[in-house]
Amino acid sequence: MSTPSRPPSPSAPPSPATTGSGAPEAASAPHPARLRTALFVIVTAYLMVGVDSTVVNVALPDIQKDLDFSPTGLSWVLNTYTLAFGGLLLLGGRVGDIAGRRRTLTAGVLLFALASLLGGLAGESAWLLAARALQGAGSALIAPSTLALITTNFPEGPRRHHALGIYSSMAGIGASVGLVLGGMLTSWASWRWALLINVPIGIGVALTLPRFVSETRRHPGRFDVAGALTGTAGMTSLVYAFIRVSEDGWSDTQSLLGFTTAAALLTGFTLIESRAGQPIMPLRLFASRNRAGGYAGILLLPAGMFGAFYFLTLITQQVLNYSPLRAGLAFLPLTLAMFTVLRFVPRLLQRFGARPVLLTGMALLITAAGWLWRLEPGDGYARGLLGPLLLMGMGVGLSFMPLNATILAGVEPQEAGAASGLLQTLQWLGGTLGLSLLVTVFGTATRHAHGSPSEVLVDGSARAFGVGALIALTALLVSALAITGTKPARGTA
Repeated sequence: MSTPSRPPSPSAPPSPATTGSGAPEAASAPHPARLRTALFVIVTAYLMVGVDSTVVNVALPDIQKDLDFSPTGLSWVLNTYTLAFGGLLLLGGRVGDIAGRRRTLTAGVLLFALASLLGGLAGESAWLLAARALQGAGSALIAPSTLALITTNFPEGPRRHHALGIYSSMAGIGASVGLVLGGMLTSWASWRWALLINVPIGIGVALTLPRFVSETRRHPGRFDVAGALTGTAGMTSLVYAFIRVSEDGWSDTQSLLGFTTAAALLTGFTLIESRAGQPIMPLRLFASRNRAGGYAGILLLPAGMFGAFYFLTLITQQVLNYSPLRAGLAFLPLTLAMFTVLRFVPRLLQRFGARPVLLTGMALLITAAGWLWRLEPGDGYARGLLGPLLLMGMGVGLSFMPLNATILAGVEPQEAGAASGLLQTLQWLGGTLGLSLLVTVFGTATRHAHGSPSEVLVDGSARAFGVGALIALTALLVSALAITGTKPARGTA
């Protein structure tokens, strides 16, 4: 891959002078301390999204009791959020390009905080589900805006690598923290605080953003209404179909109808985008072989990893009989390993480039999934889970940052939101697809199984882990073939 052109240097905080598009002009390069504060604020906003993906999981029994959910209706506490988030991500990325990414991030954080307040005060099931849908809409504005702001506030080179390293860890760390935090709040206070905790954090982030994070230049123009409608409807149909598959299997009529509708809408979306003057998803983003390979990797890796995360949560609570709080703490080795490795990844990228670091991380993830494939009912935490969790943490730390850097390298500033939105969309859809596939494998393996509930759960989970290993292997092969070796970046910020 040729050396990408450097994006404009990050600007200083907004000054009274503005461009014709309404965005502030850069006055001077910001002080490193200000960049560190900006990074903290940005990743805190994204951490809210990661935490919310799991924080209510351990609270579901209490939610069911308080709001009188049916056993099948309870799953929509998770699914409603997933549906809104996955369906609106592309639209959220494009809104940031047109309206300004800091402005869009602020709006998303405030919407997320408001939805969390409404959810925490919910007096009936429909009220909570509506609040969860609003949370998903807020997350769809937050996720692509945070990544785009890192792209525009941090120049390519060591500073951006460092920022992407911290950012890349937030999804995994947020999921782990969410389990621990959800267990603590549910056990010590109420499930409602698993939602209400977002309110003061969101307000703090929204107030801090204008002080330390530079606004991007707005790129006004015609909004791709047809692309937005078909893309959002197609993604929503696809996410809904995957959710139905995970609940009712691949033969479910509504699942098949959802897939058919999604295929028709996304085909129309592709045709519209190929002809639109200002598309919501510029197809030229796929013109780069490296970027296309990165997008394939960011779709496949979560497909194997998120499913494993789900089954490990079940095993710790239903086989090892851990409390919700202890189950959350059991994932800390993964978080610590990930965070430790990420401290060295920017230097590894500088020395070796993205490809070897990425392939090493994927190999570790394959090893972790293969280890879990051999899991047996009698294995305890130390023998059966600790090693794979450590390998998974190291693998995630070495994989996602090179993928993010490969995808975002050389992206034009006016397309950073679209590139980031597509990255987040594929990552979220990959996790949804993988979970539905592994749950289906689990259901097929356990439908006529004999033995104790613990034995059935472990045996079925081991089959799912085996499929997860094959998905990770596919990701490694695709990345090895599609992503070319690049000369390590030597620039300094």
